Amino acid sequence: MRTIGVAVAIPEPWATQLQDYRTALGDATATMIPTHITLVPPTDISRDVLPDVEDHLGDAAATMAPFTVHLRGTGTFRPVSPVVFVAVVEGISSCEQLAGAVRRGPLDVDLAFPYHPHVTIAHDLPEEALDRAFRELADFECTFTVDEFHLYVHDDADGWRPTRDFSLRSPVNR
Repeated sequence: MRTIGVAVAIPEPWATQLQDYRTALGDATATMIPTHITLVPPTDISRDVLPDVEDHLGDAAATMAPFTVHLRGTGTFRPVSPVVFVAVVEGISSCEQLAGAVRRGPLDVDLAFPYHPHVTIAHDLPEEALDRAFRELADFECTFTVDEFHLYVHDDADGWRPTRDFSLRSPVNR
């Protein structure tokens, strides 16, 4: 078995900025998790299914055109989940469409919570740290083009590492 995930990577310089913030906040796992917008959460699959998953992801990428994501401000899932995040304020529907396209076929997984595109900046930390992240990154803002997404594989020693990129290839989003 392998644990995989599918996500949109946040580009530099913001990826490092947000990951460094998460580390400074006391999140011991931050260096093991690239800064991202989740499309498929951690999912266990059999190694022999991986080629089918990769084919499926390539097909899904062909259905989507590149799109703009604008991140601004913070939000939280508390009290349901101890998470503070940077909010997606533009590109929400495109993220939802892309997540829907990849969560079919071999990646038709049940979600623990409704899909809500976001960038986690604090998770499973004391309330004071969650409050601090919510306040301190309230003015965070960046805009970038999403023209690809990534298949990540989890390794106990190295954390989440991208293993394959999938370029968005459709001339128009459906």
